[in-house]
Amino acid sequence: MQKSPQAIDFALKETSPKIGAGSITGDKLSCTYDLVEQMQYLYVRVVKAKDLPGKDVTGSCDPYVEVKLGNYKGTTKHFEKKSNPEWNQCFAFSKDRIQASVLEVLVKDKDVVLDDLIGRVMFDLNEVPKRIPPDSPLAPQWYRLEDRKGDKVKTGELMLAVWMGTQADEAFPDAWHSDAATVSGEGVANIRSKVYLSPKLWYVRVNIIEAQDLLPSDKSRFPEVFVKAILGNQASRTRISPSKTINPMWNEDLMFVAAEPFEEPLILTVEDRVAPNKDEVLGKCLIPLQAVQRRLDHKPVNTRICLDGGYHVLDESTHYSSDLRPTAKQLWKPSIGILELGVLSAHGLTPMKTKDGRGTTDAYCVAKYGQKWVRTRTIVDSFGPRWNEQYTWEVFDPCTVITVGVFDNGHIHGQGGGGKDSRIGKIVSIRLNRAEPPLRKEVVEYMLDVDSHMWSMRRSKANFFRIMGVLSSLISVGKWFDQICNWKNPLTTILIHILFIILVLYPELILPTVFLYLFLIGIWNFRWRPRHPPHMDTRLSHAEAAHPDELDEEFDTFPTTKGSDIVRMRYDRLRSIAGRVQTVIGDLATQGERFQSLISWRDPRATTLFVTFCLIAAIVLYVTPFQVVALLAGIYVLRHPRFRHKLPSVPLNFFRRLPARSDSML
Repeated sequence: MQKSPQAIDFALKETSPKIGAGSITGDKLSCTYDLVEQMQYLYVRVVKAKDLPGKDVTGSCDPYVEVKLGNYKGTTKHFEKKSNPEWNQCFAFSKDRIQASVLEVLVKDKDVVLDDLIGRVMFDLNEVPKRIPPDSPLAPQWYRLEDRKGDKVKTGELMLAVWMGTQADEAFPDAWHSDAATVSGEGVANIRSKVYLSPKLWYVRVNIIEAQDLLPSDKSRFPEVFVKAILGNQASRTRISPSKTINPMWNEDLMFVAAEPFEEPLILTVEDRVAPNKDEVLGKCLIPLQAVQRRLDHKPVNTRICLDGGYHVLDESTHYSSDLRPTAKQLWKPSIGILELGVLSAHGLTPMKTKDGRGTTDAYCVAKYGQKWVRTRTIVDSFGPRWNEQYTWEVFDPCTVITVGVFDNGHIHGQGGGGKDSRIGKIVSIRLNRAEPPLRKEVVEYMLDVDSHMWSMRRSKANFFRIMGVLSSLISVGKWFDQICNWKNPLTTILIHILFIILVLYPELILPTVFLYLFLIGIWNFRWRPRHPPHMDTRLSHAEAAHPDELDEEFDTFPTTKGSDIVRMRYDRLRSIAGRVQTVIGDLATQGERFQSLISWRDPRATTLFVTFCLIAAIVLYVTPFQVVALLAGIYVLRHPRFRHKLPSVPLNFFRRLPARSDSML
């Protein structure tokens, strides 16, 4: 069957990038950056200047450096009234976009009206040396400044280093890039690549035992006391003590999650419910977590508050877990290898925002495995960005998942952004949001899949068909057995009869036969084994057939921001779906209650018949060999259609007439 164009657009595609892995090139770059394509850059490091001549009336200058290559121009910061400035700033120009043969490095004096030229240095690109790591960095040199005529100025020198390199160069992450020449100011920090580490998460186990000698304000009533515990944005409470005295007891466990370094104390308050929706604080206690004992295994500790490090705190979906190690590093097993990831490029990205009347996308990648997060640099205004960055992780468990996401940078020009909060994910996102450049909260929560529990019509349909796919094999077996019982293929039915008789006479062959059958099925299915690596499947996700309103509902905020008409329509749709689910659940409950009614004497006649049948069956099975009973039952089930009736069997009719509690419901 021919796929639709949309399915082809989102299908898995094979690429053949020119990477160093597997190739014998003799290039040193292939040792460290062998999973990505080489990208050539012209690097210019402006270190400092000395003895710059004054251009102002006062004899001083406000110098800055302008690095110019064709239409691309990068500038350093300027210093006021300083003739020996130090910049130590690096510029990177992509070789693919170079349209000039000469590099100009100009030292200028910043002025109110027009900046004056102090001097310049010119470089022929054909003469620029090439550097490949792990060679040592190219040493900067002093260059005498020239005027526009090419004559040397009387005083003034500039220390520079100019070389051709690749993205493997140490200067690449912090350099100014010609690809992002339109970004300036604080936006520059938001487009650089960065490596982040998730905070170490601990379970805080609090056992509330009792309180003594409380002093309620109203001594004429029995106090209704409970304990409230607060840790950061997490809050939990015990039940109201059943003793209702001034010495209440609870013996309840409360669990929290805390991130190192511990910044907020655990706050315990004892409160009295004096009236509905009115509580009176009887006492308060602040416990700094730095002083709490740490537990590294399953053994109990004497303290009633502890930091439990023997378990892994799940900060991501269990389906996509990238780390299963406990919090305590003493319990970690040795790593089993190194995971290397090369982020090459993306193609066909859609416009995510509008700039100057046209659609644009500023894309970057985020990859998460274990506690380590990486963020590539942002490629400005491109629907086919090329990152070609490589990262590594230590692997401790092969049954883990690495998550890679592509995002549009909406903070290049200082725009704000928001996202949904989550209990454990919020902890992680707040800490990562403090880094520079920050890993935004909405990015962290998307990577951790904190909204997976939210309602989605598309996801519900996909999960339903996933369940049907799992049950399809059982349904196929049922259809096949029905064909056997109805003698659709007499030869196959006769062979099944013979096999059944052999297994009844020699029951020790049952398990070997089952495993042999599963082995043959596995060998047969080898022909249809997956030929491609796991990938996002739009057809499995029902993304191709999703209605626009269903997608709008899925990406809506919580609580919703939509109008009342749309909310009413979605509510009615959800009611109709819930009605069907309610009917199915009611039918399942009815069948279960019919089984219970067999011995509950709700229908005396039915229970009498059933217990009489059980007594007779017990006597018959006690005196008759089990093999004879199994043989007779099997032959009866596999009997020829000539000996069958089209009407339902007597046991089935009997079961369907059993009472259920559905007739007692309103």
